[in-house]
Amino acid sequence: MKDIAVWRDVTPQMFHDEVRPIGEPAVLKGLVDDWPVVSVAREGDRPLADYLTSLAAPGPIASVYAAPEIEGRFHYTENLRKLNFERVSIPLDNFLDQLIAEKDCERPTSLAAQGLLIPKCLPGFGAQHRLSILPPSVVPRMWIGNAVKVATHSDELENVACVVAGRRRFTLFPPEQLGNLYMGPFELTPAGTPISMVHVTRPDLERYPRFADALDAASFAELETGDAIYIPYQWYHHVESLDPVSILVNYWWDPARQDLGSPWDAMLHGIISLRGLPPDQRRAWRAAFDHYVFLSNGDVSAHLPPHARGILAADTPRDIEELRRDLVKNLTSNSAEKSGPLK
Repeated sequence: MKDIAVWRDVTPQMFHDEVRPIGEPAVLKGLVDDWPVVSVAREGDRPLADYLTSLAAPGPIASVYAAPEIEGRFHYTENLRKLNFERVSIPLDNFLDQLIAEKDCERPTSLAAQGLLIPKCLPGFGAQHRLSILPPSVVPRMWIGNAVKVATHSDELENVACVVAGRRRFTLFPPEQLGNLYMGPFELTPAGTPISMVHVTRPDLERYPRFADALDAASFAELETGDAIYIPYQWYHHVESLDPVSILVNYWWDPARQDLGSPWDAMLHGIISLRGLPPDQRRAWRAAFDHYVFLSNGDVSAHLPPHARGILAADTPRDIEELRRDLVKNLTSNSAEKSGPLK
């Protein structure tokens, strides 16, 4: 593993002109050091809990609880039939009280409140805590817990995660390491995205030998209170909270066009329509996808006059909508009848 690059005194222009274009994870040292919540966190856990409670909306939050035996690893039961934790709705102040009560236990219950929408759950927080490098339209979320471990996963979004209490260790894997991560089922997941079956903090390399290659390609960083990390689109990441009271605020956003549909849906359809083909046919379609979808040979329509490019140059919202209508027709036609792009 290698250390993640550290950037200091990051401005909005620096972030968008220098950090993001590299396409690699980046530690943004001290990015939120001046946030009020960071100052309160340094005073102690009780002042921090009281501060968050004063900013919270009434009503319960979603939280997860797990027995001490899992040692903070939110994952699956041994038989892979269910998750190894329980979901509980609880007022934020009660959750924070339990978190503090567990901090001196030798084997604490694992507690986490994950992905709380700050405008909904902590409406008083947003106005006092702005992330200068992103537009205000990017909605922040809060993650609160003790020393827990979030299994390796990826997000179809870019991410800036800010540590506002405690320390967190991030281990990141490039998208190309997917084949070495031994991902779990699509249907049963902790939060909607598949997770690795391998525990970064205790890898079973006899059972999952290729994970050693993933670790060789990984990068890591340990963030202090006030630090942030940039996680590029679809990079796989494992997050370990290192202290008994740990809080993170993250910002997800997608700079891509929003009228193009879901790549995830396209992959699921590929699983249906391509994976079961004979090897020679899969070879042909891999070449076609590389050429037409991933543009491995450059512009696929450049050799044609503009009037003849058709869907090869489809780009406008109108083009996309017409293609989508054709696709829906194809998907709803007789499944036994194979159809081309112009049916």
